[in-house]
Amino acid sequence: MVRNCMISSGNPLWVKGNPVGAGSFGVVHLAMNKFTGELFAVKTAYSGPGLQSLENEAEILESLDSPYTIPCLGKDFTYEPNGERRLKIFLEYQAGGSLSDVLNNFGGCLDESVIRSYTREILLGLDYLHKNNIVHGDIKCKNLLLGTSGHIKLADFGCSRRMNSTKMTDADSKLCWQSIVGTPLWTAPEVLRNEGLCFASDIWSLGCTIIEMATGKAPWSGNKISNPMSAVLRIASGKELPQFPTKFSGEGLDFLAKCLERDPKLRLTTGELLDHPFVSRSFRKEYAFSPDSILEFGMYESDYDSDEAEKVFQQETRSRLPFLKRQHSRRERASEWPYKENDFASSDDWITVRSG
Repeated sequence: MVRNCMISSGNPLWVKGNPVGAGSFGVVHLAMNKFTGELFAVKTAYSGPGLQSLENEAEILESLDSPYTIPCLGKDFTYEPNGERRLKIFLEYQAGGSLSDVLNNFGGCLDESVIRSYTREILLGLDYLHKNNIVHGDIKCKNLLLGTSGHIKLADFGCSRRMNSTKMTDADSKLCWQSIVGTPLWTAPEVLRNEGLCFASDIWSLGCTIIEMATGKAPWSGNKISNPMSAVLRIASGKELPQFPTKFSGEGLDFLAKCLERDPKLRLTTGELLDHPFVSRSFRKEYAFSPDSILEFGMYESDYDSDEAEKVFQQETRSRLPFLKRQHSRRERASEWPYKENDFASSDDWITVRSG
């Protein structure tokens, strides 16, 4: 739900900072409350398709209340001297940026265990939307934001729509086509055939997003598609699927197959996918991180077998290193530890906390 906060442009309590991104039809700036120092994001659009999209996004966001969707703090309409209408929506700032930023900043691809964790949170967000009759319509890494705690929030609802009817209106169709021009690679075949959005369309896009997280590349990159128009034709009318990651577990490949079923009627729902072992099992325990300092070791050692210690361990491993690259051996993974060598005087004094 929208929180009541005094950030209207009619009462200049905030100052706009540098751009931090762009959505389907709007530009996003960092902003700061002049009195409290609180950071938030401001998304702006002008008259035309951008304004229509942002109005739709604001209407959707005002109705949401989930830890897996970006919170809306408020909105504001203003008019330019030439009479042009401008809309701003105020959003909670996510310091981690988008998953696209994460891929660019941390090696180009993610370890499968991290993909499992992120996929589960994306699914929980989609499950919330679908239970409230909302299709997101534009799932991809660029539209998934990451907080400093490592949790995912769905963002950019400009192409979202409420499933009040089974058919897409002309306005809905035009808006969605304007969004996917040049970026059809995450879009479901039925949407490219102009058959309308449905809950299953989000599931297809989720599968494409998993490929993006696993490879660091857009889906279909391995299929040698020459241009966006060729992509639209092949995705909409062909029988092939985007190339699956080559180094992926059997569970991961099966999960992708369930998402990337060409017939939308055969794709699993969010609820069914949440029961899939790819996301239903916890894999955080396999990473036995050493404590940040020798002083912390006693806490883990003394209560290691307790339930409370296990909770602490999982929370710590979640936040300490969320951006792991692909599965490697323990020796290779140790060499990729993201701290400088001089942060640790020697590895000889380290004690193995958990093995096997």
